[in-house]
Amino acid sequence: MSTQTKLTFKEKIGYALGDTAANIAWRTIGPFLPIFYTDVFGLEAAVAATLLFIIRLGDGVTDLIMGNIADRTKSKYGKFRPWLLWTALPFGIALVLQFTTPDLSLTGKIIWAYATSIFYTLTYTANNVPYSALMGVMTSDVKERTELSSYRFFGAYFGGIIATIGVIALVDYLGQGNENLGYQYTMYVLAFILAGFSLITFYTTRERVPAVVTNDIKEDYKDLIQNRAWLILLFIGFVFVTYNVIKQSATMYYFTHYVNDESNLFGSLTAWGGKNGLAGLYLLSLLVISMISTIFAPALTRKFGKAKLFIISILFSAITAGAMYWLDANQVGTIFTLGIISEFGAGLMPVLFFAMLGDAADYSEYKNGRRATGLIYSAGTFAMKFGGGMAGFMTLMILNWYNYNGDETVAKTPEMLEGIKLNMSIVPAVFVLIGIVALLFYPLTSKKVKEVEAALAQRRVEKLL
Repeated sequence: MSTQTKLTFKEKIGYALGDTAANIAWRTIGPFLPIFYTDVFGLEAAVAATLLFIIRLGDGVTDLIMGNIADRTKSKYGKFRPWLLWTALPFGIALVLQFTTPDLSLTGKIIWAYATSIFYTLTYTANNVPYSALMGVMTSDVKERTELSSYRFFGAYFGGIIATIGVIALVDYLGQGNENLGYQYTMYVLAFILAGFSLITFYTTRERVPAVVTNDIKEDYKDLIQNRAWLILLFIGFVFVTYNVIKQSATMYYFTHYVNDESNLFGSLTAWGGKNGLAGLYLLSLLVISMISTIFAPALTRKFGKAKLFIISILFSAITAGAMYWLDANQVGTIFTLGIISEFGAGLMPVLFFAMLGDAADYSEYKNGRRATGLIYSAGTFAMKFGGGMAGFMTLMILNWYNYNGDETVAKTPEMLEGIKLNMSIVPAVFVLIGIVALLFYPLTSKKVKEVEAALAQRRVEKLL
């Protein structure tokens, strides 16, 4: 079977649903876990910030370990697909436990939060590292991989829509005024959907590109460290994930404590979501525009190339996000407009990133004759979790510095509102701009990628002769 297979629509959709599953969890954790910890579970902002940072920092190491484990997995289903089957149920359970609130002392709550966060990140790793690597072995066709990445993140943003609607619409409805129970019951629903989609991906996809893996793990890490494209992508992934998660995390605080919908323009549309309805509508708007951006990703990539398009996306998104700092609390329409414009650029970033990881895997095989696909793609989940942890840490620490108090009975001070505004605009915008500097040194130009693809195709043909 040719490794440059043109994938069927069914397989592309099946693969995309795997990231729908992952993003039901990711888009629940990112925007909602920080405010759940501070406003529902009762942890101080500094305590929650430290927790998120420590957990994600330590968990990043497990991504690299999982990459090696996946590369060396042997089963009748392949190396990467079986992990979607094995982790579907534990992943769902882990999501539920993250938002379960047992009646404990403050110390007990902190221990529970650490324990459930560790379990969640381990199951996410075991599911998502192999899932990401699967894209690199379904086909060796670079154009097909870019298109598959576009499908993947269309599915990812669809998962975000499910998560956002689920949390905003169901927490109040299922909890009947009890947010603790509301969150827990909502997670039961989301976990069931998550597990089902993960299984669909397992049953509808196939592995085709043979992995040339050595038995020497040291050689794999040596190849990795010497792969300049991968090192740059690792940093870029960390930057754009931190950028996106800061914005997501800030959204709930921004709309809960800063925005005033005095015109009631969105009142009828947000009534279903209770006090978080406007924030939910905003997050949904961003997810819809992100889905639309994935449709344009293949054509824009052909026009500009991946690295150049990444730079354009960062500039476009950061400038419009930063401009939100100067908006007043009652400028709801303009807040939505700038947020949506900014998100079009942000929505392209993960599509480009994971397609570029496939190029980095090809480049490693081209240079070294070995292909540790799982290890290379572990950069994706490493960047997501470390970047997500850093984003949560930065968001909560800035709120702490500006004396944030989530008690609704306490008046909101100008100082506290300043911190919320910064998190929604200037902080993420300035942070993501440093990614442009790294991209200027990215070695895999469009011309080089075509050269590598042609050379590897020739090698595989020769092996069959």
